Amino acid sequence: MLEGIRKEIEKLISLYEAEKAERIKLQSLLEQCKAENEACRKQIGDLEQQVNNLQLSEAFGAAGDKAAAKVRIDKLVKEIDKCISLLEN
Repeated sequence: MLEGIRKEIEKLISLYEAEKAERIKLQSLLEQCKAENEACRKQIGDLEQQVNNLQLSEAFGAAGDKAAAKVRIDKLVKEIDKCISLLEN
């Protein structure tokens, strides 16, 4: 009877050690996934910023056409000033 209990305890210890090793492995994998997730989030943020910059540049004229963009911005500013003056009256 004592030998049976001893074998059961050894079996439980063996199972405990296996679960402990699995937990450590999974924690390591989780940390790797968290790091990869953070890197992807940063990349997404950078790409969204690039998209916003491209959309903004397209909104104010063709890329590389600074003079046309300046004219368009000046026109928009005048239009805004006109709206403000109308609101003030």
